[in-house]
Amino acid sequence: MNLPNMLTMIRFVLIPVYVALFFIGERYAAFGVWLLAGLTDILDGYIARKHNLVTNIGMMLDPLADKLMMLTVMFSLLWSGDMPWMAAVAMLIRDAGMIACSALFHFKGKKTVPANWMGKLTTVFYYIAILFVYFQWTYAVELLWVVIVFSFLTSFMYALLFIRINRKEEAEPEHRV
Repeated sequence: MNLPNMLTMIRFVLIPVYVALFFIGERYAAFGVWLLAGLTDILDGYIARKHNLVTNIGMMLDPLADKLMMLTVMFSLLWSGDMPWMAAVAMLIRDAGMIACSALFHFKGKKTVPANWMGKLTTVFYYIAILFVYFQWTYAVELLWVVIVFSFLTSFMYALLFIRINRKEEAEPEHRV
């Protein structure tokens, strides 16, 4: 197992640590764990790309670790009453739809859209909005809704890219040697 994949695995281990700290009332310590998870996410991707250590398992586990950590934070905020349940439902619908479509298309042999700047920007915006909600800052819920709308727009853009990639693939038959 290479270093980027080990960093991804650390994020999976940090999830129950975050939960334990959050629910015993150590919100700042839990936030530190969440921040550490975010830093390992940035670091693993950087190392994997810079040192040509990108693996298929890493490409699968990295976004899964990200989603599970974000869902964990979201559910903890929902449970504590800090996040509106409708916002949580909207986030779940968007993420579940993206994951289900990606898995379905992958198993049907379709090309999926690789992570790009839109997805990365959406993730950054989600983290900022959740940070506002986490600390109950002014306009936190309003910012969260703006980010949710933005995330649905980026999902639509991903769908358009998916269609374009797969139409191009169908139009250009494989060249066999």
